[in-house]
Formats: sequence, C-alpha cells, structure tokens
Amino acid sequence: MAINGTPAKMNVHGQFEKLPMNEIAAKMNIPGRLERLPMTSYQRKLFTIIATAWLADQMDVALLSFLMGSLAAYFHLNLVQIGLLASMTYAGQLVGNVFVGVASDRFGRKVTFQVSMIIWGLASFGAAGAWSVASLMVFRLLIGIGVGGEAPVAQALVSEFVPANVRGKYIAFMEGFWAVGYVLSGAIAYFLLPRVGWRWVFVVVGLLSIIIFVVRRHLPESPRWLADKGRFEEADVILTGIEKEIVKRTKQPLLEPKPYQAEHITNKNCILTLFEKVYIKRTLMAFSLWFFALLGFFGLSSWITVLLNAQGFSIVKSVGFLTLITTGGIPGFFAAAYMLEKIGRKPTIIFFLLMSAVTAYLYGHAANFNILFITGFIMQFFMFGMWSCLYAYTPELYPTHARSTGAGFSSAFGRLGAISGPIIVGYVVNTIGQSGVFNLGAISFVIAALLVLFLGMETKGLTLEEISR
Repeated sequence: MAINGTPAKMNVHGQFEKLPMNEIAAKMNIPGRLERLPMTSYQRKLFTIIATAWLADQMDVALLSFLMGSLAAYFHLNLVQIGLLASMTYAGQLVGNVFVGVASDRFGRKVTFQVSMIIWGLASFGAAGAWSVASLMVFRLLIGIGVGGEAPVAQALVSEFVPANVRGKYIAFMEGFWAVGYVLSGAIAYFLLPRVGWRWVFVVVGLLSIIIFVVRRHLPESPRWLADKGRFEEADVILTGIEKEIVKRTKQPLLEPKPYQAEHITNKNCILTLFEKVYIKRTLMAFSLWFFALLGFFGLSSWITVLLNAQGFSIVKSVGFLTLITTGGIPGFFAAAYMLEKIGRKPTIIFFLLMSAVTAYLYGHAANFNILFITGFIMQFFMFGMWSCLYAYTPELYPTHARSTGAGFSSAFGRLGAISGPIIVGYVVNTIGQSGVFNLGAISFVIAALLVLFLGMETKGLTLEEISR
C-alpha cells in the first residue's frame, strides 16, 4: 500500500507495523489531503445532508416562538410560566451541547449526529400529545437536548470536511438553513394553527425526523477525527473514497497534498484542553460571547409574538408578521458568509453584533406599524447573520480532539444566556415595560462585540492545524 506515493510498512494482517503515532500521522497526512481537495458536488452533497438536518432541527426549536400565543391561551399561562416554558428548550440545548459535544469527540461524529436526531424527533411527537404544561415542558426539554447535541457535531463535521479557504463561508451557509427553517416553521404554524391547532404543527415537524434519519445514513465519519483517534486505516479508506469521487467529478488529477502539519496537543483530555494556556483566552472569549449574544437574541425572539399580542395583534396576525420580518434573516446569512471570507472573522462578527444592537433598539422604539416592520426586517437581517458568525468562528478555535467539546461548551454558555433571557424579560416587562426588553437586547449585543474586539483572534484563511498553534 502506498500513501501519497510513499510506500508504507505493512504486516501480514494489512496493518501498519508499530511505528510512532506521529510518523504514521505524517505518512497518512489526512489534513493535507483534505485541504488540497477542490469543492465539488460531492462535498456539497455532504454539506447538504448536514445543513438540511439543521433546517429541520431549527424548525422544531423555532416553533415555540410561533406557538407561544396559542399555548399560553390553551394552558392559561401567566407571564412567568411563559418564560419558564420558553426556557425549557434552552435548558435542554445546554445539556445537549455539553454531553453530546463531548460524546462526539470521544465516540465519533456520525453516531452522535444520528442519536441526537432520534431524541428530538421522538420528543416532537411527544410534545404533540402533551396533556399538561408540565408534560410539554419535559418534551421541550428533550427536544432541546437533541437539537443542542446536533449543533457542535454539525459545526465539527463541516469544519473538518471543508478546506480552509471556504470553511467559514460554508458554515455560514449552513446557518442560512436556520433562517429558512425558522421561516418554514412560521409558515407551517400560520397555515395549520387556525385549521387543526397547535398539536398537528408538532406532528408535521416530527415527521421530518424520519426522512432525516434515512438521509443521514449516507454521511461518512470524519477522516480528521478518525486519524486523531489513531484509526488511520479507517480514515484512509474514507478519504480515498472521497478522493476518487472528486476525481470522477472533476476529471482532473488531484494536486499534491498540502504539507503535513500536526495540531498543538499537550494532553488528550477534551475538556482540560479548553483551559490550557494556548486556548484559555479563546475559551473565555467564546463562552462569554455566546452568553451575551444569545441572551440578547432569545430574550427578544421568545417574546416578540406575546408583545405583539399585547399591542393588539391577533395570534394569527402576529405569527404572520413575525414570519415576514424573519425572511430578512435569509439574506443576512449570505451577507455574513461573504464577509467572513472577504474581510475576516473579527470585523464581520463585531459589525453584525453592533448592528443587531442598533436595530433592536430602534425596533423597540418604533412609532408606527411601518417603522416596526422595516426595523424588524433589518433587525432579523443582522441577528441571523450574527448566528452565522458564531457558528463559523467557534469550531475553528479548538483542535480536532476537542472541537465538538469546545463548540458544545461555548453553545452551552449561550444556552445559559438563552435560559436567562426569556425569564429576565418577563420581569423587565412587568417593571420597565416593552421598551426595556429591546434595550436589554441592545446592551447584550454591544458587550458581545467588545469581547470579540479585545479577546478574539483572526482565523481567516488558516488551516485548523495552524489555528491550533
């Protein structure tokens, strides 16, 4: 057997002789082989498998924003109960972010991706049959665990399959499916709510899990993860198959692999790695960035329909209004994807966070319906673009053996912000009024921008191995 044209020592069982791990890794050069691959329809197919699953997941999460008015009326919820119900999903996401993120680094990307999907799919059907607010909270908690578990795995998969020159763009594009899922969720709620009620909305979204389960079976394991675990032959088999597919599509020979680069590793404990000297500053920045960004986003989004109801909008009209302004998020994702690769991660993240702050403030102080719609549309443009930035940036900051863990823990701190947001907003509305909600969101976004400015590092154009140093 030859690796990159270099004969490799093999024994009669077809395995490498007991060479040092670093020598085998250099011979295999999995990162260098991945980085030299041009983007083709094959990688885009893999990307779509991951991204469409993301779309379905976020449809499930977004449902609560559109159904909260109906659920509040059906279960006779007060303001505090509304906040607690909204927070259940985020509490579940926190659990999923941490435990599934760690599991992904230990047991593999593919299996954890499937298991997390099964959890949220079954919980969606459970939510459709909820018999009390307590049971609905439990099912929303489980939905959050499944969806939260998928986030760090999806980030790691796209980061590890896509070459450095387009990595940020494609992760941002993946987040674009979040906006599409959000809009589709609103459209489903808009058409089904007045006809068959909120239970069937959960059923329709849950049915998507069956389709996703079948599609996801064709997703290969990450060669980078396999190589990091010392499973070099499995990594080589998968990557060789990918290389053959790309040659078949391009009808061109592959370029020489990029020079081998080892990641900076001092220990293999995925949690302790986050707090090593080389990563501690990144970790403090990422954890705090996610907390304040999500506190602002979910503090606003979870209450928008309720606040619109208070202004005289009917439930159906408020859902329709929110669906329309949310379409502004779709171009926001694509703008962020372009800017991440064009001008860099730090300036793009700071720009979208600051503009989210400005537009949130303007939205909260809109004088009439027209201004409310315009500022709401622009606010969604920047807030959804902000999501692209967060998900593109975070997995780049950590090495392969801790990538899902770092992304998961960062997201978990974001969920703490998401849990806090709706609850804090409930009290803010009672004491300060509606405008205070949007002031709170604006302040949160400004703090997040300052964290990136002073503690963030630029990763544009660097390979994952280079960033690890």
